Amino acid sequence: MTQSSGSLSRRTLLTLGGAAAAASVLRLRPGESLADGLPPTPEPKRKGGNFRVRLAEAPPHFDPHQTLAASTMIALSFACSRLVRVTAGATVVPGTQPIEGDLADSWDRQGDTVYVFKLRKGIQWHARAPVNGRELVAQDVKYTYDRFLSQPGNPNRALLEMVEKVEAPDKYTVKFTLREPYAWFVDRLAATSTWIIARECVEKYGDLKRWESVLGTGPWIPDRYEPNAKLRFVRNSGYFESAWPFADSVELTIDPDPVAAAAAFVAGKYDFGPEYGMTIRRSDLALAKDRIRWLPTREFLVVAGSVTAMKLDKDPFNDVRVRRAVATADNWHECLARNPLAGGKGAPNPVVPAALKDWSIRIKDLPTEGKMLYEPDPTAARQMLTEAGHGGGIRVPVAATQGYGPDWMAAVQIAVKNWKAAGIQAEIKPKEYDAFVSSAIYGKFDKMMLAPRDGATEPDSYFTPLLPGHPLNASGVNDPKLTEMIKLQRRTYDEKKRREIVYDIQRYFSQQAYFTCGASVSAVSAWMPHVRDFSPNIGPDYGGRLELAWIDK
Repeated sequence: MTQSSGSLSRRTLLTLGGAAAAASVLRLRPGESLADGLPPTPEPKRKGGNFRVRLAEAPPHFDPHQTLAASTMIALSFACSRLVRVTAGATVVPGTQPIEGDLADSWDRQGDTVYVFKLRKGIQWHARAPVNGRELVAQDVKYTYDRFLSQPGNPNRALLEMVEKVEAPDKYTVKFTLREPYAWFVDRLAATSTWIIARECVEKYGDLKRWESVLGTGPWIPDRYEPNAKLRFVRNSGYFESAWPFADSVELTIDPDPVAAAAAFVAGKYDFGPEYGMTIRRSDLALAKDRIRWLPTREFLVVAGSVTAMKLDKDPFNDVRVRRAVATADNWHECLARNPLAGGKGAPNPVVPAALKDWSIRIKDLPTEGKMLYEPDPTAARQMLTEAGHGGGIRVPVAATQGYGPDWMAAVQIAVKNWKAAGIQAEIKPKEYDAFVSSAIYGKFDKMMLAPRDGATEPDSYFTPLLPGHPLNASGVNDPKLTEMIKLQRRTYDEKKRREIVYDIQRYFSQQAYFTCGASVSAVSAWMPHVRDFSPNIGPDYGGRLELAWIDK
């Protein structure tokens, strides 16, 4: 199985793109279509200008091997590259994750456990000390992944835990040997924590936490950082994709106030929706459309939702009827209705988020026991508790944190209210954010835990918390049948057959209700009319999406 680089596909997206790209490039306005006659001659794409983007929080630092923070990965996406990446462009449907080469020119799977990547030749690091524009070679890639796998405390290490060794047989070849077959390996390499880093930067600074260490081979070069205020990048004139980027610079403004950020967007101070994913709160959308003529928007499901983990080895959660009661008492409709991003629009999630369109099973295709979990009914939930011997209800402590912000805590309070209506008295045990993410999400809680679920853009990552002994198995799932199903899909390279196994896993999981999955928001991405060839997608790769976009003014 040989896969060639996606550089041609990027050009094809821009040259042959579908309706979304045509509307952008041909300057079609709402109500116009190609059916109205011959389109106007498309204007040439223009280089120049500055993209202005809002970040809700400052990066804690810039070392991708020492944080899970999306703000760090967003910043690095402008300066760094990966072996492979998710295709960007106006024709890519949000929620789909087509893979193309980035630094890799081609790759080949040899047998079930060996992958060989051929690098593009002549790629240069940024022309700044300590790398000084030297050529990127295979040893750089090997160094990156060796550090990724050996860095103490790397919270992203599980992403590539299947890798046994990385070799650089020659200057432009990288060879990965896996411990066991893993069909999702290339998808994992497209994650935004796998940026290729320079040994010189680690040796000079000791780690990669400092802004000055942010040097890569990507489309823009770091220019200035004002902590907790702004990050600025300028075009990399030596970028290996010589046609891109179009924008001269990108400025990220750190503004933790969502109200002020929305006002700034409406006033034209940002080029993209101010919320995560370049989205806008539906409560602000009407005003934005009133103030900004021809405001382009696109709706898409986000990956983020919630997860309620329950200790399966403790009473009462060792009884599936109690776990089903927890799920049935929850009202995902109300959560979406009161979420300012959703405004009532979104979708319930099986164990694989609905946003992953190609792999998430439809709720209506779940077995009866699974479908009922998504039909909020406090009376039915009380009956389940009674059948389990808890007619008087249950009282349980719930670990949570306010660190995810006020919108998250509003969702927590909705869950607590609805559980109470079903006879489940949840006592929130708040923790500071740092303590929570270093303990509760790894199963260090008493009986229940409520947390957001976000990040992964391939389905297998959502099965990892179901594997016995894995650090992320917070509920303590130990189901031999489920484990075998997960391993089977990992070693199944035929995509059609693998999809059926993934669907079977979701059906079986819904019957067991090992933890509950909250709904995902249908968000609205928005951008200024002068931004062309842009489309949103899930994940923190802002730089990849803006690389192909241009400013028409």
